[in-house]
Amino acid sequence: MKKVFCIGELLIDFVAENQGKDLTKAKEFSKKAGGAPANVACAISKLGGDSFFVGAVGDDPFGTFLLRILEDEKVDISFAQRCDTFTTLAFVSIDADGERDFVFSRGADKELTYDSSLKSNFENNIIHFGAATALLGGALEETYNRYLFDGLTKNAFISFDPNYRVDLWKNKEDVFIRKCHAFIEKSHLCKFSLEEAQLLSGKDKLEDACQFFHEMGTQVIVVTLGSEGTLLSTKDFYKTIPSIKVTPKDTTGAGDAFIGCLLQQLTEHSKIEDVLVNEYLLSNMVSRANKAGAITTENFGAIQSLPTLQQLDS
Repeated sequence: MKKVFCIGELLIDFVAENQGKDLTKAKEFSKKAGGAPANVACAISKLGGDSFFVGAVGDDPFGTFLLRILEDEKVDISFAQRCDTFTTLAFVSIDADGERDFVFSRGADKELTYDSSLKSNFENNIIHFGAATALLGGALEETYNRYLFDGLTKNAFISFDPNYRVDLWKNKEDVFIRKCHAFIEKSHLCKFSLEEAQLLSGKDKLEDACQFFHEMGTQVIVVTLGSEGTLLSTKDFYKTIPSIKVTPKDTTGAGDAFIGCLLQQLTEHSKIEDVLVNEYLLSNMVSRANKAGAITTENFGAIQSLPTLQQLDS
């Protein structure tokens, strides 16, 4: 079984549940563990995979809380770092349909420094670059880029999810697009939302967007479409894989559950390149990942809502 290294932020989500999407009106918040790459690592571990979290938290009570959550979920945190900067916080509001609004207070995640010992661990394994904050500068961005280079030199399978957050990139969308392109062209698998696919390709039609990304170099594209399922595109086939019907309470972490489940399935194959050209097998994997994402929306909080093997197999 291949290992998956998830690189990026681990943070506190202060969630205003059932108080509408407008954060100015929220009065009560619940403390939850969050951060896209950490969610993905937990999703993989919950489904029996071997995942590692690579990121930085503060040397404070929130950082301790977060690392304990990952340990409880059996995620390997031996490459996690702690620093003097306060742990990153996100304030999240959720409306009646489960849709979200974010405001970030960025802290320790940006302080992740490069660890040369990781390079040898990447060989023939999987690296998932899925941080919302990783391209905002600081030590994390430099480290992110160095790990991409290391992964490519060690024949690692590269997965990329841009995790676009409007609040983080206001009036800087062109910078975000440029920085994401450097990862898209080097990745084997890219996961986008509809908004991200259109923004990063400059195309309105999804088929045109996927063609654009394939021409850049990525082999497999998945575009999550909420209740409509997921668009799966390779150079040989293009199709929409339906999802199961659920009543969403909180969509936070649904995309992370999806990509985590997909990556966990890929860890079970010694030759991932053979999977990427097998339409039947890849379609079934995406269908299972759709189910994982849908189940996650039925409860509040990303990590605690991630499905187990028993839930997926039922």
